[in-house]
Amino acid sequence: MKFDRSKAFTTAPLLLMPEFKLPFKLYIDASGDGLGAALYWVQIINDKPVEGLICFISRKIKPTEARYGESQMECLCLFWALEKLNYLLEGCFFEVITDFTNVKSLLNMKKPNRNMLRWQISIQECRGNMTIVHKDGNIHHNADEMRRWPLPNNIYNPACVPEEASAQIPIEGVSVTDLNTTFFEEVRSSYTQDTNCSILCQVLTKDCKETSLIHSLYEIWKKSHDEGRFHLLDGMIYHRAKHTCVMTVVDRSSINLVLKECHDSPFSGHLSEDRTRENIKTCIWWPMWQKYVSEYFKTFDRCQKANKSTGKILGDMIKIQEPRRPWEIFHIDWVTGLSPGGDRSFNSCLVIVDRFSNIPIFLPCHKDDTAMDTDLLIWNRVISWTGIFTNIISDRDPKFNSALWTNLLQLFVKKLSFSTAYHPQTDGLTEIWIQTLKNMVRRFLSDSLEFKYSDGFIHNLCTFLPALDLAYKTSINASTNKTPAILQKGWNPKLPQDSLRKNFAEIHPTASRFKGMLDKARKNSVRFMEDSFAYAKDKWDKSHATPDFKVGDLVLVSTTNFNKIKGCKRPKDSFSGPFAIKALHDENENEVELSDNLGNKHPKFPVSFIKPYKYSVSERFPLKNEVPQHIPPIE
Repeated sequence: MKFDRSKAFTTAPLLLMPEFKLPFKLYIDASGDGLGAALYWVQIINDKPVEGLICFISRKIKPTEARYGESQMECLCLFWALEKLNYLLEGCFFEVITDFTNVKSLLNMKKPNRNMLRWQISIQECRGNMTIVHKDGNIHHNADEMRRWPLPNNIYNPACVPEEASAQIPIEGVSVTDLNTTFFEEVRSSYTQDTNCSILCQVLTKDCKETSLIHSLYEIWKKSHDEGRFHLLDGMIYHRAKHTCVMTVVDRSSINLVLKECHDSPFSGHLSEDRTRENIKTCIWWPMWQKYVSEYFKTFDRCQKANKSTGKILGDMIKIQEPRRPWEIFHIDWVTGLSPGGDRSFNSCLVIVDRFSNIPIFLPCHKDDTAMDTDLLIWNRVISWTGIFTNIISDRDPKFNSALWTNLLQLFVKKLSFSTAYHPQTDGLTEIWIQTLKNMVRRFLSDSLEFKYSDGFIHNLCTFLPALDLAYKTSINASTNKTPAILQKGWNPKLPQDSLRKNFAEIHPTASRFKGMLDKARKNSVRFMEDSFAYAKDKWDKSHATPDFKVGDLVLVSTTNFNKIKGCKRPKDSFSGPFAIKALHDENENEVELSDNLGNKHPKFPVSFIKPYKYSVSERFPLKNEVPQHIPPIE
């Protein structure tokens, strides 16, 4: 007896442990009573493939599945077997053996019904690893026996599919509430307090033609009545337009409530004035409603801060004092982001341009140079050649904000002229000069370009700057119509292309004629600069407007350069404020009183970064001051 039991545990039939390196075979079959499936894996014994049983599963069909046809039932069996045995078959190659041919077309069925489509989508993940094979029913006994005597479809069966919970919910009581009743009653009661609405109710109710009542209406009401736009229905006055017929509302509280729903509500999205007007037009009507909506929109605090500024940019082009000789006034700026070059690995370039002659000076430097480093660079490399200059025009770089840098410059400079903070333009000419020089430096000194000679010498930042300096000095400037070298020295240095003119005769002027020629060239330069400024100002004024701010006005300040505000930058408002104007420094620069959280920002702003703040009386639009209600997420 014991020997027979031990022998039974070591001979077939046995449930084997799956070997995932070998292919599987899944037998499926279905009937009107149940579903059955058997999983095997193919093992090699004596050089022959032998199928080893892993598991059987079965269940009775549910009442809702009893209505399925034969094709649906077989496909349901495949879907159910793959779902229950997914923990064994996922990622493995296997064959599905069935005695119903139509199962093979499930994956490629073109017009499946709702259930077949759901099963088709669910088994797509097995498409690359699964092969469906048809076998006759007489050799398909393993799964066939399971579907003939299936296990009950209950919680004690691991392969069960529980019934779906009933979607019917008992109703213990019915309550109907009309939220609009109160609103309509308030609109009707407001008619009795308005003279024009009271007259219209009398005229439209009696359908009378009394001219005295009609003439007593205000002009805008009388005009609409004469055009036949008013109608009375259920005590409500309706106004008819070309494509709409909406009720007339005269109560300010009701009007503000509709405005809030059509503009402030999350379902309205704080959209533009035109879209808000379209929403209002399909809801209610009242006299001068477009003007009222425009005032409501333009004085809305959140929209003023969040919306980008449109229209003409504020600020006129101001002409600064023009020099009468070279190196009285010069412009200074930095070109950063260059590839390192030279013995000290310079990665930036200090650009100095004479405003009179446009002659440049390129000085290699480091991006993180301190104020003292820049000061010594100008003192050692520039002053000995240019002499003491009068003004420096520069953007408000952090180096220039340093008190040490300002004090050092005061030792030899008469005046230090800054452009406005956050705005590197003093006038249009300055920006064009600096931008031209920056572009020229970047074209030759970008990371992607490399100039190498046959002997191995490679150009870098320091070796290229002298050539670029000479190229700019000998090129004709559009604002002066002369080369910078001519205006400074009276002659152009020779360039490689000048060798093509070596056989040409050169006429050398006498000293007196040379001086006269140089003076004439400089006078013409001043005239050309004035003409160039007039041309640039004319183009500037076409896209800019003259500001009319006064001390004490409330304004909003652009947050474009507020990079260190806590939190991410994108969702923040486009403007911050309102702030009061503290002082007017010039036509294009204002000083504002910033709040405590912006106390570290520079208080001076160009007018292009400021826009007027429009405020409204709280009694006129009381709902603006209400805190918006938080809408909980839908669960």
